[in-house]
Amino acid sequence: MKLKRETLELGSNIQHAVIWLHGLGADGNDFVPIVPELGLPKDAGVRFIFPHAPSRPVTLNNGMSMPAWYDIISLDRTKNVEMDDLLATVDWISVLIDEQVALGIDPENIILAGFSQGGVLALHTALRYSKRLGGIVALSTYFPFADETIAEMPKGYEQIPVFTAHGTHDPVIPVTWWHDYAPKLEEQGFSVVAKSYPMEHSVHPQEIVDLGAWFKDQL
Repeated sequence: MKLKRETLELGSNIQHAVIWLHGLGADGNDFVPIVPELGLPKDAGVRFIFPHAPSRPVTLNNGMSMPAWYDIISLDRTKNVEMDDLLATVDWISVLIDEQVALGIDPENIILAGFSQGGVLALHTALRYSKRLGGIVALSTYFPFADETIAEMPKGYEQIPVFTAHGTHDPVIPVTWWHDYAPKLEEQGFSVVAKSYPMEHSVHPQEIVDLGAWFKDQL
């Protein structure tokens, strides 16, 4: 599937790409306003891509249709998504990465970022893509099938830098789910920047500052 998307470029000599995936019920415009707040140079040479998830019925939403990367079956973290459903969407994002590679961007200069559902997809796509990417940003999310995915990922992928953050008062995705997956990545040798903030299921101003600093290190 060729996903519709919003695109924002910093500079004309584009050498890096950030593919940023929104959460359930939102769209690609959700995180566009954050880019200027990251404090990156105007000539950073970065293309930000914000794809729109297609609308689909969501079981947890009584079958009502809304923008969603995959169906959410229940509130049980271990049973709320089918692997086949998730992997189908991983293929869509892999196509987006392929497009950027075809435009001349090295895979190690491509970062996958995502919030909530988008974070799940960022983690799974980055650890399954055919070449090692340049970074993962996982915001207010969780990591279903983490053990299987980490065990099956190609050797060397633990070199992918990770920025992961969560709200301590998140009522949608409990912070305990974050405490479950972030240490697993660290145990595998990933360089993980893990931050928590006094917020619910949202984005904190200090989080944007910290994320901007992390982006500067990677770019």
